[in-house]
Amino acid sequence: MVWEVLKDALDRRVEATGRDTLDVLDTGGGSGSFAVPVAQLGHRVTVVDPSPNALFALERRAAEASVADRVQGVQGDVHGLFEVVERGGYDAVLCHGVLEYVDDPAEGVRNAVEALRPQGAISLLAAGLGGAVLARALAGHFTEARQALTDPSGRWGEGDPMPRRFTADQLIELVGQSGVEVGAVHGVRVFADLVPGVLVDTEPGALDALLKLEAAAAELPAFHSVATQLHVLGEKRR
Repeated sequence: MVWEVLKDALDRRVEATGRDTLDVLDTGGGSGSFAVPVAQLGHRVTVVDPSPNALFALERRAAEASVADRVQGVQGDVHGLFEVVERGGYDAVLCHGVLEYVDDPAEGVRNAVEALRPQGAISLLAAGLGGAVLARALAGHFTEARQALTDPSGRWGEGDPMPRRFTADQLIELVGQSGVEVGAVHGVRVFADLVPGVLVDTEPGALDALLKLEAAAAELPAFHSVATQLHVLGEKRR
């Protein structure tokens, strides 16, 4: 779902700019799970990631996909973004799985937005609070579910591997304060993490039906509060 939304946004930027090739920045892009498909559309992609191992994997994946000439990996992070990339030099910025781990999410979003050209697109993907609360409760860990619900960072305890989670309203506020017009909000993995895998694996047509259900629920605000991840798509104001 995130890929389809992102691809549509890039297509709209191509139409708006009149350029077939866009400059795309992927902050925290790791081994290129989004960067390489974006490059396969014909765009130039710069991936900024703090992990040398991830950047090495990115280089290998880009070569295997025959897009090495359109993918550049740079070691860095979103807080020191403009030490390694150009300010205001990109038509689209991806910020997926980054805000959960940075010290200052607001600064991270501001930097991502400042990397955009006017009317550039930003794709933001972050862990959702409601999905974690629901998952802990359904597993019988009611105290941990309540802890996640009341904790400022949305963590269920010391053993929680996720440093921070967000509600849809929190993400919308972050991007809005950074000069972005929010275009769409989607809930990601609303049902997928709650359905027993055996049902999907053994029931004929179950996976296809589950994907269609996820797509149908993704844009409905009622389901944003229980999604495992939240996706916000926006456009930088002039």
